[in-house]
Amino acid sequence: MAEAMCERSVTVPDEVFEEVRRHFDEKAIVELVAMVALENMRARFNRALEIPSDGLCPLPANHPALKAPDLTPTPFP
Repeated sequence: MAEAMCERSVTVPDEVFEEVRRHFDEKAIVELVAMVALENMRARFNRALEIPSDGLCPLPANHPALKAPDLTPTPFP
């Protein structure tokens, strides 16, 4: 279960961090990353347990999140 839920690694490119640093100080960046991580945890939790959306924020019909997930295992480096 843990491997299936965590198989995609997350790497933030240096260019993205450089742009973020132009707008936020270090404390704000830590808070931003914490909030994004929390929402990611909630999304993975709901997805793993197949908890459907509550409909508060409907996605456009062509949104990638509405496509069937790619369940092909990704080998670890």
